[in-house]
Amino acid sequence: MQRKEIGGMACLVLTAMIWGFAFVSQVQGMASMSPLFFGATRFTLGALSLIPLLWFRRRGIAEQERRRRESNECPTVTLGNGITVAMPKCLGNPVVVSVICGIVLFTASTVQQYGILYSGSAGRSGFITALYIVLVPVFGMFFGKKTSGRVWLFVAVAVAGLYFLCVNGEDGAGFSRGDLSVFLCAVLFAFQIIAVDHYVGKVDGIELSCAQFVVMAVLSFLCSLIAGERTTLEAVKTCPPYILYTGIFSSGVAYTLQIIAQKDGEATVVSLLLSLESFFAVMSGAIF
Repeated sequence: MQRKEIGGMACLVLTAMIWGFAFVSQVQGMASMSPLFFGATRFTLGALSLIPLLWFRRRGIAEQERRRRESNECPTVTLGNGITVAMPKCLGNPVVVSVICGIVLFTASTVQQYGILYSGSAGRSGFITALYIVLVPVFGMFFGKKTSGRVWLFVAVAVAGLYFLCVNGEDGAGFSRGDLSVFLCAVLFAFQIIAVDHYVGKVDGIELSCAQFVVMAVLSFLCSLIAGERTTLEAVKTCPPYILYTGIFSSGVAYTLQIIAQKDGEATVVSLLLSLESFFAVMSGAIF
């Protein structure tokens, strides 16, 4: 196994740990704030936390960016009959990619917020969310992604282990509307992993992460206004630790690590490692 692959796996495990501990912060944060406004504050903070890193990175690649802007050439593909066709530049446009990933991630995160609000169990929500480890290879088949039998075995063992870890006793009886919302969130997160896997080689990872948070913050604020949610400044003052953790670590740090790590990883294997967030969700629920 190459050093780059080991580093990517370590980043994904760290991402899972950050996300797992974020479930408690999300539950506690929404005790005082509405789900959409809570999402708007955390995504805004996530984008702001990446600006210094993005600025330093941009300084290091300024010359490359200048040459890229000066070049008006589009990537071309030569067809079998010898005809050369220019590819559309928007396919690699970071703005287009960020909007796509931002909309998918905003929808998934918002549905998850409401699901956690109605479910009330960090461990149970963590298990249902982690079902994307099954959905990622299933959806991947529709995009021509093949998954080996060994990986499918790992997926089955992971799902069984997650069930016994997260769901027990009365918690295992029936699905509530909160559970259904969290399951829909798992479907959307599966699409987010596949979307990042598809676009990550075409744009800069840190730029993508920062820009998608801007998209998510704008959508969250707009939807909060449309929904008529009311959150006072006093309510915000009661939960700064939860906002800071979910904004800087769960959003800014974790999603950036995911994007960087996926450059050298297979989507199904990535989902398996990220599913460790359920283990950390149960651990954080027990500790806090």
